[in-house]
Amino acid sequence: MKGIKIIFWVLWRIWFYVLMAIPILIMLPFLLISIISESGYPYFFKMARIWAKFILFGMGFYYLVERQEKLIRNKSYMIVANHTSMTDIMLTLAVVRNPFVFVGKKELVKIPLFGFFYKRTCILVDRNSSRSKNEVFKRAQSRLNQGLSICIFPEGGVPDDESILLDEFKDGAFRLAIEHQIPIVPIVFADNKERFSYTFLSGSPGKMRVKIFPFIETKGLTGESRKELRDKVRQVIYKGLLEFQKVKNKA
Repeated sequence: MKGIKIIFWVLWRIWFYVLMAIPILIMLPFLLISIISESGYPYFFKMARIWAKFILFGMGFYYLVERQEKLIRNKSYMIVANHTSMTDIMLTLAVVRNPFVFVGKKELVKIPLFGFFYKRTCILVDRNSSRSKNEVFKRAQSRLNQGLSICIFPEGGVPDDESILLDEFKDGAFRLAIEHQIPIVPIVFADNKERFSYTFLSGSPGKMRVKIFPFIETKGLTGESRKELRDKVRQVIYKGLLEFQKVKNKA
C-alpha cells in the first residue's frame, strides 16, 4: 500500500509541473506580447489567473472562499498571506481579481518556462542581500504608482519546520503599505500545507479553504507604527489559522 502511495505522489508531483507548462505553451504568443512593456501587465495578469485555475483544478483542488470584505476595482492594496506551499501563488491569483505583482524569492527563476515569465513580471528578492531589498522597495513603489497592488508573503519564505503554524513576519510589506497609505488585505490559506507542501512525498487532492479578512487601514500611520502594524496583521492571520484548526478538529 505504501509503495502505491509513493508512486502516486511521484506521478502527481510530475503532473503538477506538466500542468504549469501546458497553459503557458498554449498562450505563449499572447504572454510574450503582454510583457513587452509594463503597460501590458493587466493583460498578463488575466492570463496568469487562467493559468493558476488550470493548475488548481487539474491537480484536483477546489477552493472555498469567505470574503469578509471585497476589494474595490482600480484601487491599490497590500495583499499578505501565510506561506506554506507553492500553490499559495496559484490560489492568490485565483481569488484576487485586482491586478497585483508578487514580491518573491529569486530561486523560482530556475523553474523551466515558468521562471522566464516569473523573472520578467514579479519583483525578485535576494534575502541575503540588503542591496536587493532596497531595489525591491523601489520597484514595488513604481508598481504601486502605476495603480497596481502588491502581494508579499511576509514570513519571508516557507519555514523548514512544517510544524510551525505561522513564522515571524518581516517588515517590508508594512513599510510599503504605510509609505503609500494603502489598505492591507490579510488572507489565510487553511489547507495548502496539507494539500501540497514542499515535502515531496505528501499531499492529496481536495478542498482549499480561504478567508479574506476585513482590510486594515494605514491612513495616518507613520514609519514608527510599522512594527505595531506588522504584529497586528500577524495576529489576525494567526488567529484565523487557529480557527480553521478548531473546525478541522471538530470534524
